[in-house]
Amino acid sequence: MKIGIIGATGYGGLELIRLLHNHPEAQYIDLFTSSEEGIQFSNKYTHLMNIYDQALLPIEHNRLTEYDVIFASTPSGVSSDILPSLIGRGPKLIDLSGDFRLKNPIDYEQWYQKPPAPLNAIEKSVYGLTEWNEASINQASLIANPGCYPTAVLLSLLPLLKENLIDGENLIIDAKSGVSGAGNKPTQMTHFSETNENTAIYKIHQHQHIPEIEQAISMFAGITSPITFTTHLVPMTRGILATSYASLKSNVNEKQLINALKETYANHPFVRIIEQSNKFGTNQVYGSNFCDIHLKVDPRTNRATIVSVIDNLVKGAAGQAIQNMNVQFNLNQTTGLQQVPLFI
Repeated sequence: MKIGIIGATGYGGLELIRLLHNHPEAQYIDLFTSSEEGIQFSNKYTHLMNIYDQALLPIEHNRLTEYDVIFASTPSGVSSDILPSLIGRGPKLIDLSGDFRLKNPIDYEQWYQKPPAPLNAIEKSVYGLTEWNEASINQASLIANPGCYPTAVLLSLLPLLKENLIDGENLIIDAKSGVSGAGNKPTQMTHFSETNENTAIYKIHQHQHIPEIEQAISMFAGITSPITFTTHLVPMTRGILATSYASLKSNVNEKQLINALKETYANHPFVRIIEQSNKFGTNQVYGSNFCDIHLKVDPRTNRATIVSVIDNLVKGAAGQAIQNMNVQFNLNQTTGLQQVPLFI
């Protein structure tokens, strides 16, 4: 396959390059930028010396139609200008921004504070939660790759909600992310002296992933209740740990919850159900495309604590995007994605 990456200089773009480099079907990869064309890529990122020494290319729509796949790893508000004119013109399009995730343009305007993508492009996009939307992804021309937080939350909750094992009307979700989730453009919030030895809550009741999670719960589990979702920035580079609290439905026990998860993901290699664990953390999936899930029921409160961990740049971004590409081209989902986690 001939692959183009728009926004190659960001963290998501770098992860796409790292993972695609050893993908057996990737014939070659071209790197596109809107602001640094002509710069030799390995001069910007020395770790890619003698691996990707080519110059960054300008974004030209006619040239982009020559590729089999175009990944757009751009800030929100950029893909909505670039990708709509490419739909149906040749390449499969996989967008890692939030521009095509929300089906209601009014929701996008409200939560992202940006103009929405054209409605006809939004309507053609397919939500790329691979384990839950594989058939639609296989036929899609434009995939809206899920956000990192929604990926961790949805994979852990959807089986339990769909099987009516937990109460979907009072979900409380507490999620923590490493700093790379904010992208590679420095801000006061991601400044070393602001993040080092500090854990901070941010975007309280205002995070743009709230409507995405609610939309997907409605889409796949048929539940339309709002959620309580809070996000925290922790002093590490990678990883998301999402902890959800849910009341059990009548006569439901812990074993039923675990069985629902195991049965749902029995044929999905990147979701691992950890039944017994004294310590459960982000380093067990670091650098990999795995999502690990663990839960416990408190019999005193009749509530379940459901925990999931992912690498936000892999399963939460580039890895899931490549997994979706594999589905589109009828490849094994694990192709190019069998990296062992970097535990230390």
